[in-house]
Amino acid sequence: MKIYGPVPRRMLPWLAIATLLLLAICLTPTLLRHETVVQIRVSHAGGPLPDGFYLYQQLTAQGIRIKSITPSGDALIIHFENEEQSLAAQKVLRRLLPDGFVVARHLDSASAASATLNIS
Repeated sequence: MKIYGPVPRRMLPWLAIATLLLLAICLTPTLLRHETVVQIRVSHAGGPLPDGFYLYQQLTAQGIRIKSITPSGDALIIHFENEEQSLAAQKVLRRLLPDGFVVARHLDSASAASATLNIS
């Protein structure tokens, strides 16, 4: 006893449209998500970077959610979920870090343009 038979030809276009629509719904959140990345560098060569765990603790204590902190060569890269978190983190970092650090804000990780703020 066969419950399901082959799909009738007249249903194939509808099935294809439904599949594409479902795929678009699943991929839309991924395409619309923009990570905000902040890069912290030392302004003078040879200076030490701040401790990433210390920064994580201080930003978390201020209610700022961090996705990740990663060292990258001579910089620390901090990923945030949205721009509001990034802007709040920049204010905290200006107070927290001593002179001699540069904070560069990238709108997303693929962005080549950045806004640079000198901490003084």
